[in-house]
Amino acid sequence: MSPQPTRAPARDPAQGRLFILAAILFVSYLCVAISLPVTPLFVTGTLGLGNVWAGLGVGSAFLATILTRSFAGNFVDGGGAKPAVARGLALYIAGGLVSLAAGLLTQLPWTAFCILVLGRLLIGLGESLVGVGVIAWGIGIVGPQRSGKVLALVGAALYGAFAAGGPLGLLLLDAIGFAGTMAVGALLPALGLLAIRPMAGVAAHPGAKRPPFRAVLGRIWLHGAVVSLQGIGFAAIGAFFSLHFVHESWPFAGLGLTAFGVGFVLVRFAFGHLPDRIGGLPVAMGSLAVEAVGQLLVWSAGDPALALAGAFLTGLGCSLVFPAMGREVVHLVEPHLRATALGAFAAFQDLAYGLTGPVAGLLADRAGYGSVFLLGGTAAAAGFLTALHMRRAPVAANTPPA
Repeated sequence: MSPQPTRAPARDPAQGRLFILAAILFVSYLCVAISLPVTPLFVTGTLGLGNVWAGLGVGSAFLATILTRSFAGNFVDGGGAKPAVARGLALYIAGGLVSLAAGLLTQLPWTAFCILVLGRLLIGLGESLVGVGVIAWGIGIVGPQRSGKVLALVGAALYGAFAAGGPLGLLLLDAIGFAGTMAVGALLPALGLLAIRPMAGVAAHPGAKRPPFRAVLGRIWLHGAVVSLQGIGFAAIGAFFSLHFVHESWPFAGLGLTAFGVGFVLVRFAFGHLPDRIGGLPVAMGSLAVEAVGQLLVWSAGDPALALAGAFLTGLGCSLVFPAMGREVVHLVEPHLRATALGAFAAFQDLAYGLTGPVAGLLADRAGYGSVFLLGGTAAAAGFLTALHMRRAPVAANTPPA
């Protein structure tokens, strides 16, 4: 009797849907990524304003995201992930078009800057809805038991966009100017909006009893603090790496986000399963240690190769902190509160992004661009100590501050 042929394992349709969602996110998020390195150059170079204004121009989008995460989380929990993502992508388009208008008014620097900030605020509101919506959509597709993988894959799409978007933005700036670059930025999320139309959404939780937002925040604030401290290093790379290279007269200024993004995506794809397998806190601790080394290497670098190596290490270190701590948050709250909790959790990272720009701009004016990366390394070390405290005292770690 001949042996029966073995069947290949069936492909998981949920997994396929998750990868499609991540691909759509990658294309759409290039809108944000290409604007990061060109915005400070536009503000300081074309408009002739200082580093603090450059930092504010970059950070204003993150500030808008911080202030609207609670709204986004409640919208997703009550109204559904797909409608939230669609509205967020529409806001990306509007923000790109408003920023385009700023590029046409360079003869009025302060008017152009105010219009630019308005465009950045719209992009930040869009990011709030897209970020929380895509994560909730992904968890709804594959289940909370694989929430760490969802967070890792979503982050890989985001930072893969950063890796591609950094040099792409600078190339577009050289070729078609700031206004043309913003036009491309508005087109990309329009493609994403078309792509999600045929995709099935996931169930919302309308009418479910919800505790006050402060109560949810009290359960996840230390997890958020760790992510916030991690985010300072990324914000330093995003806002000031290109300016640091220009100041030092080094080549390859646009490769900082690329080096960061390559390291980030490599870890996400190779080790994105680790938070679900061994827990979030051990992964976060190891990651923060690597990030601290990377930031200190950028700070101390005497040539562009070492600085790019530091950006790469920073990407390696930053990669798994958000999914590691986010995985812990998902398992702390009830299903109808997941998006709200994740929105509050993500707001801590946005806080780091929003404050790092202007604060680091002041620091750069007084102590040079290298000092910004010393700040990032110190913050990562503080995040490591916070995660260590949580691991040693898990009950205290989930107690809200007085």
